[in-house]
Amino acid sequence: MNKPATPGDLWIASDIHLGPAVPRTASAFYDFLALARGRARALILCGDIFDAWIGDDHALRDPPTWLDQALHELRLTAQAIPLRLVRGNRDFLMGPALARALGAQLIDAPARLDTAAGPVLLAHGDEYCTDDVGYQRFRRLVHTPWIQSAFLALPLRWRRAIADWARARSRQSRQGKSMRIMDVNPDAIRRALRSAGCAALIHGHTHRPAVHELDLDGQAARRWVLPDWEFDHAQPGRGGWISVDAQGIRLHDWPPAP
Repeated sequence: MNKPATPGDLWIASDIHLGPAVPRTASAFYDFLALARGRARALILCGDIFDAWIGDDHALRDPPTWLDQALHELRLTAQAIPLRLVRGNRDFLMGPALARALGAQLIDAPARLDTAAGPVLLAHGDEYCTDDVGYQRFRRLVHTPWIQSAFLALPLRWRRAIADWARARSRQSRQGKSMRIMDVNPDAIRRALRSAGCAALIHGHTHRPAVHELDLDGQAARRWVLPDWEFDHAQPGRGGWISVDAQGIRLHDWPPAP
């Protein structure tokens, strides 16, 4: 487990799900990036930055207009402040070529962060949804190195078709599952915190922003859940981020209050 140093004024956001169908969400997120460039010391995007990622070559060779703009905004951010990327369940194929092109750093999660507020465990969050046995089986499959290599060797149009099929299948499977099954497992959270030696966990994935108080072997602990970003298909729109500094960890809504 890596331990990136993250001095004060660290901002963390997750689950933006950028793609061609969410222009208002993208616009709100780019406004957030502009604010982060002026106020944060570092920014971590904690997975599912993109609604799908089918290989770095897709992004770097001939990106569509929406993706070209997204890469431009991320590159501007990396030029202003340290930018770190965590792979999510939708964009787990983000690779070193993308990071180099952006001037960003990939973080393998879960990761222990040494922050101004103390040690923090950071994860995308899907790895803790252990009650969803079918999803965990699928997750292990798609994280198998030889399967990833085989997928990335396919023609681009085949990869797009497979990604579209996987998203449709995921939407269909969620309809028959309870929110409890799709949420994190409390025992998995406690095991992760014990292993990392942390009393604070920050994650996304569940789209259920909150601060949860935990008892960890008689000691107080907290789990912070990042919000998702959605300004195209939700009324009112929603988004937000977490800030970490010497005063502690705080959850913020987007747009910020005046």
